[in-house]
Amino acid sequence: MSGETATVERSAGGVVVRPVAGVWHALLIKDPYGHWSLPKGHIEGGESLREAALREVEEETGITPEVVGPRIDTIDWKFRQGDRTIHKYCTFFLMRSRLGEPVPQRDEGISACAWLPIADAASRVPYKETRDVVRRSDAKIAEAGW
Repeated sequence: MSGETATVERSAGGVVVRPVAGVWHALLIKDPYGHWSLPKGHIEGGESLREAALREVEEETGITPEVVGPRIDTIDWKFRQGDRTIHKYCTFFLMRSRLGEPVPQRDEGISACAWLPIADAASRVPYKETRDVVRRSDAKIAEAGW
């Protein structure tokens, strides 16, 4: 990968939260690799990061958040796709949804969705940067005044 120019891709997603019995829960998806993660995906057309994040959450979980709050963070990673190196940036937003039951987008390889207390949700995510985003959502909830 050294010396090679990477193709940059941008995506967006959300940490969807809701209070359950006085405890904030985050919505996770089980991704095509069988790992718990956050709903996210590519930006389409002239979408803003916020618009793409909301659309991806709706598509991947069937949940329509009533509030799209502050940006939590942008993470990045590199991976190989065939003979290309991709440098992916993903921006996550805090979102709130008090209603609705999630439905995984099976045709995209998402096999499950689950609401878990934020600390439990973070501990289930194997990707360090994504796990940190879930953990930081707790402070963003307080900042947003939810």
